[in-house]
Amino acid sequence: MKEWKKDEIEDIKQNIKAYSVVGIVGMRGMPAKQLQSTRRDLHGKAILKMSRNTLIKRALEESDERVRPLSNLIEDQTALIFSELCPFKLYKLIEKSKLPAPAKPGDIAPRDIIIERGPTSFKPGPIVGELQNAGIPAAIEGGRVVIRETKIVAKKGEVISSKLAEILGRLEIHPMEVGLDLRAVYEDGIIYEELAIDEHKYFSDFTSAAQNAFNLAISVDYPSKETINVLLSKASIGARNLALKATIFEPDVMKSIIYKAHAQMISISKLIEGV
Repeated sequence: MKEWKKDEIEDIKQNIKAYSVVGIVGMRGMPAKQLQSTRRDLHGKAILKMSRNTLIKRALEESDERVRPLSNLIEDQTALIFSELCPFKLYKLIEKSKLPAPAKPGDIAPRDIIIERGPTSFKPGPIVGELQNAGIPAAIEGGRVVIRETKIVAKKGEVISSKLAEILGRLEIHPMEVGLDLRAVYEDGIIYEELAIDEHKYFSDFTSAAQNAFNLAISVDYPSKETINVLLSKASIGARNLALKATIFEPDVMKSIIYKAHAQMISISKLIEGV
């Protein structure tokens, strides 16, 4: 093996040891300008290391056995990323660096591609037939080409045809994203492959769980730091209601007992007057 290759492998191995987080990223179709922008976004937070797949694989296989499974994810255009950020923060950082890009024939729709109903900037002409051939309901209204109804022209995971790719470009709809694709991340003996987290859903789930736990604790009279004030208030109200119902003469309820007795006296008085 040539000396520069040995040096490259050793450099990768040293980075694997030096950083707590090691990730495998895909770089397919990433323009040089976008790569420079991404490096700037990562500066001070992560290091992007590009090398030949064979050298990356060799370095991983010669590293700690817990990180070796990352070598199974090396394919196509691959690079390594090193960081001290937790895997999920690193994923968010990389996702934010992505930019929208036009679709090309053969691309896979990353999500449902939707054409919204409404007017377009096109003047009447052959474009109407081209839109219709691409599965987009188009017509001419008021001297302009309009989309008659909102429609999903490609569902997530479907292949984008050449006709649709051309039309999406003319409509200035850019459904693709250009940037690093974080395939997996190693941290503290664990390899994470599912890194996309719906933060709003998790926050809602935690909030709902906390509220349900609080309600249950109140229901079973479970005292804790969070419930004690409510339980004391609940107990106070219950004791007061019991004292009133049983006519127990205590300072806190005497006025209410007198008011109750007075109201009962008036009711009886009216009944007697009616006899």
